[in-house]
Amino acid sequence: MRAIIVDDEVAAINSLSWELRKYPDFISIIETFTSPKEAISGINYLKPDCVFLDIEMPEMSGFSLLDKLEYRNFAIVITTAYNQYAIQAIKESAVDYLLKPVDQDDIAGVVEKLKKLNGQQSFQHQFEQTFEALSRASAPQVVQIPVSGKILFLRVADIVYCESDGNYSKVFLESGEQVLVSKKLKELEDLLPNRIFFRIHNSFIVHLLKVDEYIRTDGYLVLSNDRKIPVSRNKREAFLHRMAQ
Repeated sequence: MRAIIVDDEVAAINSLSWELRKYPDFISIIETFTSPKEAISGINYLKPDCVFLDIEMPEMSGFSLLDKLEYRNFAIVITTAYNQYAIQAIKESAVDYLLKPVDQDDIAGVVEKLKKLNGQQSFQHQFEQTFEALSRASAPQVVQIPVSGKILFLRVADIVYCESDGNYSKVFLESGEQVLVSKKLKELEDLLPNRIFFRIHNSFIVHLLKVDEYIRTDGYLVLSNDRKIPVSRNKREAFLHRMAQ
């Protein structure tokens, strides 16, 4: 199997590489990356069979890296010093996880699991399951929004949609309450988790889990609060793709 290691710590890469080189007939390390952004390009270009991925990196989390990939047909082995992420993902579907510092016996166990998977036509399903598991494990429950000299802590699950109002934005909640925010919609978009919020129009961001219907003929959404929101023509394809994930 052709493998890539992604970890912001050079020492961790060297340690894992050393252990994996004990299995030259089965696994080959084709590249390593300390920069998640460079890893995205590298994975898309090299198309590995397996990626050993650190979840906690300062530049970008392992989850965010997976979210930005175009190529997704590879097995994922999570490497982390934090049990909560690893265990959550492994219970769901990751091939395995390695807690730092890596142990020789743990490496042997991972290699055995990879051998069983090797030869499968596609790792795509396993990737998507792991991605979904990490999404639930790392999704923020609360978003912090500055309002009139204070910080408002809004539960992500309570937000239905956001609407542009010039240099301000309105946040509409499940309760029917509206919150006026002194930020443009683009700034608000950057604060919201992009895994579950989508800008469907220059003037609107919607919570994807609050979408009940999409009326193709008229090009608008019906949300959980019965509000109808238009979808820009150039956003329709991307919106349908996100909803299908």
